[in-house]
Amino acid sequence: MLKKLSTNTVNWIIMITLAILLVELMFFGGGFLFNTLFLGFLIFLGWKNYHGLIGKVLFWIGIVSLALTVLNMVAIRFLFISLIILFFIQYRRSKSEPEYIKPRFDASIKPETETLTEIKPLLQHRFYGEHKTEDVPYQWRDVNIHGGFGDRIIDLSNTVIQEDAVISIRHFMGSIKIYVPYEMEVSVQHSCMFGHLSIFQSQEMKLLNQSVAFQTDNYTGGKPRVKIVTSIFSGDIEVRRS
Repeated sequence: MLKKLSTNTVNWIIMITLAILLVELMFFGGGFLFNTLFLGFLIFLGWKNYHGLIGKVLFWIGIVSLALTVLNMVAIRFLFISLIILFFIQYRRSKSEPEYIKPRFDASIKPETETLTEIKPLLQHRFYGEHKTEDVPYQWRDVNIHGGFGDRIIDLSNTVIQEDAVISIRHFMGSIKIYVPYEMEVSVQHSCMFGHLSIFQSQEMKLLNQSVAFQTDNYTGGKPRVKIVTSIFSGDIEVRRS
């Protein structure tokens, strides 16, 4: 159903939702922001102690409470109602649209086609829990993922990279660890609200609502090389040689 919607319609829904959300946060956002931060801390605390019963209870209480808090917002209700209305509109149109006669083309004239091959991503999105590359040798594919809670670990020493590699990770809370072989040139672009950054045990710093960028001296002309682009709300990033 969403594939049939025009971009203009989707943009209007998003803009109206954001406007309602902004007004709601301006006038009633104090309690919501406090509850969100508290529940986020509760989820993080539960995830850190998830191996125990108390940790599991705290984690799922935080998840359910956060979901109910978000669903109670006027902006989210408007978004759901809009999607339901659009679903019925599209369903009605699909039943009333006439059957079109497709034109016939000369069979001897073959249109030019371009073959596309679908590539299975190395890592998929995961909301919580640890997520890492395999401990055995694997074929490299660029990484582009986002996540909620947990650690993200990528070990490039178990794969072979001939030219360039790209790692893009957007994360909410947890840590990101990337292990890079000694012969590989590295570029790191990282943004963080709260956290700590460590690169090769030579560059360490605390971050508070900052964006930083580093690269090895021979990154521009050296091969192989990896470009690391990460962003995290609260957590640490560590890039190490392996």
